[in-house]
Amino acid sequence: MTSADTVAEGLNCTTALVLQTAHGGRLFFKGVRHTDEAGMAALHCEERINSTVGGISPAIRYRFDAAGWAALAFVYIDGRHADLGPGSTDLPAVAATMQRMHDLRIPDFPIPQFADRLMKFCSPGDAEHLAGDHLLHTDTNPHNIVIDNRGGDAYVVDWAMPAIGPSWVDPAYTAVRLMECGQSPADALAWLDGFTSWRQASECAVRVFVEATCRHWVATVGDRGAEPSNTRFRHLLDYDRTATARRSASQRRLQQPL
Repeated sequence: MTSADTVAEGLNCTTALVLQTAHGGRLFFKGVRHTDEAGMAALHCEERINSTVGGISPAIRYRFDAAGWAALAFVYIDGRHADLGPGSTDLPAVAATMQRMHDLRIPDFPIPQFADRLMKFCSPGDAEHLAGDHLLHTDTNPHNIVIDNRGGDAYVVDWAMPAIGPSWVDPAYTAVRLMECGQSPADALAWLDGFTSWRQASECAVRVFVEATCRHWVATVGDRGAEPSNTRFRHLLDYDRTATARRSASQRRLQQPL
């Protein structure tokens, strides 16, 4: 190693560094103390899931476990956090990567069910609407999306809290992040409309997702603290599935041979 620069923000770990090595180029290094049970569990999950999310997230090159610390060293992506705000040119790349995430296989180790995560905030019988068979990231905030400076591709990092559930959940979470970053609800929903998984999601399932998430935030930070985020989540219910169905039917008719 020839140099090390500290990375301060947006990371689910105790320490994070960009390492310049003599022969292997740059690496992204993140580590936690053995005494940090939550951090160790997150790091272990990232290590186990890395082979599944190859091409979506940087590959792990090395693992270290010594002196009371565990750490992973990833391939370094020379990039920046995604811009999810108005006028951003990053959104097509983010959408393309999320489309690819729909095709990720389920890992061969236990991953929590997304429905179980929100179970206690659902009305009886509602959690079953959140069942699915897709691998989800569940935390697509801008710090967890890196845009490669060279090719403009988007990488989704920090797979510390994955779940198994409906494929539309990550795009929906990201649309809420778009609103948080200043996009209008209409523009965020227009971006979300690009995902077939979202267009085909049942209105009931989306409503359960929104209502349970809002109850979760109220339980976590109280009514006043939760209201800005909950307002953004409720905008997901403004999506007009009837109009979308009509538009899709019209497009199918236009594609039929005369």
